[in-house]
Amino acid sequence: MGHSHQHAALPQGNKGDARYEATRNVTVIGAVVNLLLSIGKVVIGVMGGSPALVADGVHSLSDLLTDVLVVWAAKHGSRDADEDHPYGHGRIETVFTVALGVVLLLVAAGIMYDAVSRLFHPERLTQPGLLALAMAAISVVSKEVLYHYTLRVAKHIRSNLLKANAWHHRTDAISSIVVIVGIAGTMAGLPYLDAIAAVVVGLMIARIAWELGWHAVHELVDTALEAERVEAIRQAIQSVDGVNELHTLRTRRMGADALVDVHIQVDPLLSVSEGHYISERVRQKVVREIDEVQDVLVHIDPEDDEQIALSAHLPSRQVLLARLREFWQDSAAAAHIRRVTLHYLDGRLRVEVYLPLELARDEAERTRLTAALQQPVEAMAEIESLTVHYS
Repeated sequence: MGHSHQHAALPQGNKGDARYEATRNVTVIGAVVNLLLSIGKVVIGVMGGSPALVADGVHSLSDLLTDVLVVWAAKHGSRDADEDHPYGHGRIETVFTVALGVVLLLVAAGIMYDAVSRLFHPERLTQPGLLALAMAAISVVSKEVLYHYTLRVAKHIRSNLLKANAWHHRTDAISSIVVIVGIAGTMAGLPYLDAIAAVVVGLMIARIAWELGWHAVHELVDTALEAERVEAIRQAIQSVDGVNELHTLRTRRMGADALVDVHIQVDPLLSVSEGHYISERVRQKVVREIDEVQDVLVHIDPEDDEQIALSAHLPSRQVLLARLREFWQDSAAAAHIRRVTLHYLDGRLRVEVYLPLELARDEAERTRLTAALQQPVEAMAEIESLTVHYS
């Protein structure tokens, strides 16, 4: 029994186009909101005497660059597989997710640095008014709505990149909360309150950034899917009729999709076509039942090659038949052999020889022909058995 491999097309173009369209739509909406908020924060921050609100406006403006990067990454990450990228372009999104995680870390560091510096320089504490407070409140509501909208789309299309951008929206909302706390604290006679709150918020943003970036880095180094997803894949494979055992089950993520490699053990005496049929059923079932799996590579084993002696040292068909013909050169039956089937099992060979039924006129003749063809079994240690069939 040989080995059969199944490889599905990667990834489907219409699916990638739909993901890109969803990402583009939600990101464009976010970009428009970011632009309007940044203008409003800067203008009202200057008018209301709130440097913190002005800085928050610049933060919102910087989000526009992030939005552009997200759209670019989604567009190129959704492209079909090609000759240079046979597994698709999904990891473009992964790389940009790492980049967004770094951006969020920098944002967190900036917020904490500014807060600590204001604690040690009281003259930098602001004295804003109600107008700045109202603008900050509008920013919080707008960005929180954007966060939930973007996160919902990200979960629907399984995009870690869009999820990272959703959290970027939330960091803007959180920074606006810091502004609100600072303004309210100043108005209540507690000018240090906003700086202390800013440090806490910075730590929260840093934690979010680390989780997003670390998850993406794990994907880049081919970390397996979560244990429960791997178990679901295992159960789907084992439920296919004809699969006796499975081993070497490997999984990895490729952007929003997942790839699976598996060795399945089948009856060693099956035909190649039936083994291929079973592998195709395995591929179809896993792709159909496990939502994120895009492709399954199935390796057919006639035995457990993790436990059984490998057969790679045995002679190939061409070499073996040449040696067998040397033993059979004096046998008239050799010229009438219809087919020779080889089974490479447990480090040895099982040979099946097929002769026409009319060649053996009676039982005695059949016994004589069989004995003549079985001579190599005694002389060739690699042959475990040689069976002669008449049909």
